Amino acid sequence: MVNVDEVPSPRGRYVPAGWPGMRGKRVVVTGGTRGLGEGVVRLLLAEGARVATCARRTAGLTALGDSLAGEERARLFTDALDVTEPGRLEDFVTAAVKQFGELRCGVTPDGRNSTHGRDGRDGMDGRDGTDHRDGTDHRDDSDGLDGLVACVGGSRGGTFEQANGADWEATWELNVGHTARLVRAALPHLRAAGGGSVVLIGSVSGWKPGPPAQYGVAKSALIHLAASLARELGPDHIRVNAVSPGSMLIPGRRWGRMRREDPRAYEAFVGAELPTGAPVTPHEVARTVVFLLSDWATGVSGAHLPVDRAQNAPSPDGY
Repeated sequence: MVNVDEVPSPRGRYVPAGWPGMRGKRVVVTGGTRGLGEGVVRLLLAEGARVATCARRTAGLTALGDSLAGEERARLFTDALDVTEPGRLEDFVTAAVKQFGELRCGVTPDGRNSTHGRDGRDGMDGRDGTDHRDGTDHRDDSDGLDGLVACVGGSRGGTFEQANGADWEATWELNVGHTARLVRAALPHLRAAGGGSVVLIGSVSGWKPGPPAQYGVAKSALIHLAASLARELGPDHIRVNAVSPGSMLIPGRRWGRMRREDPRAYEAFVGAELPTGAPVTPHEVARTVVFLLSDWATGVSGAHLPVDRAQNAPSPDGY
């Protein structure tokens, strides 16, 4: 079996790849304190983007900010909220766009949950979206937004017989409802920037069958939503794509727990369903997400991109 190091040092892991056009871009990411969401946030910051992220627990957001160096920390805005709470997600997007404008203009961040710590520099390290060939900045910082990643997701309830109507409704709202509201709230700001890139996080469970059904149905809807919005928002130069991660090794989550608590079952699953002998890592998926946000992917819209190492069934109960 391949030995996958799923928790390498963040400082040695999130090295800038030099994605074209990422410097100074303004990106909102939901669920940015663990797993894939955290990986996306860290990689975006390493690439010089300004990032806003939210999570339910303040402690996770504080830990994220404290783990960053001053220059990267100055480009991060955070807020603790439940994305299913009416109005909170919309308020977060508005506050994030305002914060991005203040960072660009050199205003010291002092928002309620903003990451503080400007260190006397401009906080951008020259990564301000400026076209240095002619010295001009082509980005409207007053109310614009360049990218969006809908990363919050999850499932409520158990098997089909165990899950009740409330479980189905909660799973739908957490995945599809939050995503639709996020994109809707961001639309005026994406248009103000002249367009942008939206990435919806699906799952291998959204296109390969396996329980729980309510989760697979919700993720399948996100894949369809990306294709539909790509057509509808294309005239506004807004690209929309879906990324479907396979089973990821994340400390404290399903596969991380299984590898620790029941290694034989874990090895049997990986051996049967993953031809490479290892699950995909959050960083591998994060690189794909950031690629879609970058100017290297300007021709990609309406796509569904699995990042799963050719995984077959999504779980030991699939297929």
